[in-house]
Amino acid sequence: MTHHDILSFVRRDGYQPLKLKALARKLQVANAEYREFRDAVKELVGQGRLEYGKNRTVRTPDASGTVVGVFRGIRAGGGFVRPHIKEGGPVADIYISRAAAGDAASGDEVLVKVTKKPNRAGRNPEGKVLEIVERATRQFVGTYFEEAGAAMVRVDGKIFGDPIAVGDPGAKGAKTGDKVVVEMVRFPSAGMPGEAVVIELLGPRGAPGVDTLSIIREFSLPDVFHDDALAEAREQARRFDESDLTGRRDFTGETIATIDPKDARDFDDAIHVHRLDGGRWQLGVHIADVCHFVRPHSPLDREARKRGTSVYLPDRVIPMLPELISNGLASLQEGVNRYTKTVLMEFSADGARLDVDVVPSVIRVTKRLDYETALDSLRHPHKYHGRLAGEVRALLDRMRKLFGVLRQRRAGRGFLELDLPEAKLELDDRGRFKAAHLQEHDESHQIIEEFMLSANEAVAQYLADRDLLFMRRVHGNPDPLKLRAFAEFVRAIGYKITKPQSRFDLQRVLAQSETRPDRYAVHYGLLRSMKRAEYSPEELGHYAIASDCYCHFTSPIRRYPDLLVHRLLDRYWAAAKKGTGASAAGRVPVDENELVALGEHCTFTERRAAQAESELIKLKVLTYLADKIGMEMKAVITSVEDFGLFAQSVDYVVDGMIHVSTLTDDHYRYDPATHSLEGRRSGRAYRLGDTITVRVARVDVDRRQLDFQIARRR
Repeated sequence: MTHHDILSFVRRDGYQPLKLKALARKLQVANAEYREFRDAVKELVGQGRLEYGKNRTVRTPDASGTVVGVFRGIRAGGGFVRPHIKEGGPVADIYISRAAAGDAASGDEVLVKVTKKPNRAGRNPEGKVLEIVERATRQFVGTYFEEAGAAMVRVDGKIFGDPIAVGDPGAKGAKTGDKVVVEMVRFPSAGMPGEAVVIELLGPRGAPGVDTLSIIREFSLPDVFHDDALAEAREQARRFDESDLTGRRDFTGETIATIDPKDARDFDDAIHVHRLDGGRWQLGVHIADVCHFVRPHSPLDREARKRGTSVYLPDRVIPMLPELISNGLASLQEGVNRYTKTVLMEFSADGARLDVDVVPSVIRVTKRLDYETALDSLRHPHKYHGRLAGEVRALLDRMRKLFGVLRQRRAGRGFLELDLPEAKLELDDRGRFKAAHLQEHDESHQIIEEFMLSANEAVAQYLADRDLLFMRRVHGNPDPLKLRAFAEFVRAIGYKITKPQSRFDLQRVLAQSETRPDRYAVHYGLLRSMKRAEYSPEELGHYAIASDCYCHFTSPIRRYPDLLVHRLLDRYWAAAKKGTGASAAGRVPVDENELVALGEHCTFTERRAAQAESELIKLKVLTYLADKIGMEMKAVITSVEDFGLFAQSVDYVVDGMIHVSTLTDDHYRYDPATHSLEGRRSGRAYRLGDTITVRVARVDVDRRQLDFQIARRR
C-alpha cells in the first residue's frame, strides 16, 4: 500500500473520516500488511499531509492555513515559497527552514502549511512543505568530479547546496571537470543526501559550445527536430508553387519593405503605407502565412506546439520550425512571391482606426532593409539618392509620418513605454564573450513596433467582432497596493504624482524622468509594480499598451500563439464561404479548455526561453570575468534589499550583488519606501537606479554568482 494510494482514497469526494482499522478495511489491506499500512499513515501525518481528527479518525488537514506556491532554495538550506496569489490569500513569501523543506528543490510547486504568521517587525511568515505538487524537473546539469573513490556532480546554479552522488565513477565516460546531465533518483532532504544517475555527457567544462549545450539541457529546450517533421518540411518545399495565387489577393505590385536586424534570417512581417484622400491613411501589414505549411496535428505542428516559441541564444537560434520553413518557404524574402495574411487598416488624419480588413494574400517584397539603414535614410535622405529607389524612400517617409500620428494617439490612450537596457553580446569564433552593447530602440525600431501593435490590435478586434474565441495576449491591471508603493517611491525622489492608478500620471512621471539621472530607477520601479503579460482566451485587456482587445498575430514563424490566430482566421473564412445561414462564427467550434491549457503552455515556453537566454548571457560574461578580480566598472543599481544591493554592469550587462556587510564606512538601514540603503551617520544613500563604480570581488561560474564591492564613494 503506497502513500499515493492512501492519499488518493482520503482526498476523494465524499470521503468520511474513518478510524485507522476501518480505513484499512476500505482499502482492502491484508492483516499481514496492516503494520506497514499503519506506519505509512503515521508517516503521512508526521509530514502534515494527513491528520487525526475527532476519535482518531484519519482525514486531510484543514485547508485553512495552507497555500500552493513555488519553492526557491537558498544556499544555507531551506528557502522561500512565493504563493500563487489568490484574493484574500497571503502575499508575502513564506520562509521554509531546511528541516521543513522535505525534498523540495528550487522551482518545484509545493503545498505549504503556514506554521507561523508574520510579526510586526516585518519578518516573513514561516511554513512547512506538505507535498510536492509538481516537480519543476528531474534532470539537472552539473560538473562531474570524483572524491574519495565516489562519483559526484555539483549541480549548476543554486538549486542544491551539496554535491549529488551519481553511482559508479566514470559513468558515461565522464572525467573530472566534465559537464554532464543527471536524472534524480532521490532528491536531497534534511536527513538524506541526494542520489542521481548520469544520463548524458556534454563535454569538458569550458570547451567551445558546452556552455550553450548546458543551458539547452538545463531548461529542457527541444533542439532537434524529429525525422517526420523534417520530411514534412521537405515535402512542403516540393509542393510549393509561388505562382499559384488561387484564393489570395495579389499585392505583388505594391511597394513593400521589410525592416529587421542586420543578422535576421527569418522575415515574417512587411509593410506598405498609402496616403488617401481627405488626409486618411492606409496601412498594410503583411504577415507570413505559416499555417499554409503547418497543418493542425501534423508532425510540423507537433514540433511547433512543443516548442511554443523560437529561442534566441547569444550564439545560436533554436527555431520553432525547421529552417526550410522558417528561413525559406515562409520567410518574406526580397524579390520572390510569398504567401501572407494581410491586415489592411484605414486611419483618419488624426490616427483613429476607421476600417479593418484581413485577407489571405501574396506579396513580393520590394526591398529588404535593416534598422540601421532605415534610420540613416530617414535622418539623411539626401545620402540615399541613387542608393535606394525613390519609391522605397517615399515609402519610408510615409511610414515615419503615419507612425507619428499613431504613436501620438496611442499616448493619448495612456500607453506606457518603459525604457530598460537590453543587451546583445559579441562573441569570438569559439563562442566566448568579447564585448556587450545595449540594443538601440530608435525611431526605426519604434515605427515597426507601432505598426505591429496596430495590426495585432486590429486582428483581435476583427475576431472579437465576429464572436470568435481566440488566444489573446493579456496584461492585467497592476495591484493598487503596488502602484501606491511606486508612487511613494517616486515622491521620495522628487517626482509629483497624485493618482498612481492614472495612466496619465504614470506617463508624466516617465516623461519627467527622461533627462534625469534616476531615469532607470523610475522605469525599473514601475516595471516591478506591474504584472507579467501572458496568453489566455480571457478578456482581460492589455494594460501597458492601453488596449482592451489584443492578440499576437505578427510573428507566426517564431510564436505558436500567432500561428493559432492565423489558423482560426482560415477556419472562419472557410466557414463563411459555405454560407449555410448560420453565423460563420457558430460554425467554428473552439475548445475553451484546450485554449486555456495552450495559453498556459505558451506562457511557460515564452518565459523559459527568456530565462535561458538570460542565463547563457550571464554564464558567458561570468566566464570572461572569472580571472578579472579587482576590475572596476560602472554599474546601475537594479534592486535594493535589506541585505544589500544588486547592480548591473553597464559594459558587461550582468547583475552582481553588493552585500550590506561590505559597506563598512557606515551602518546602513533599508528604506523600502525609497528603495534605498541609507547611512545613519553620513546620510549617504544607495538607491534603485543610481549609477555607481564597483569592482569585481568574487565570481562563481558554476553557481552563476557575481559579487561586487563599491569601488569609489560618491
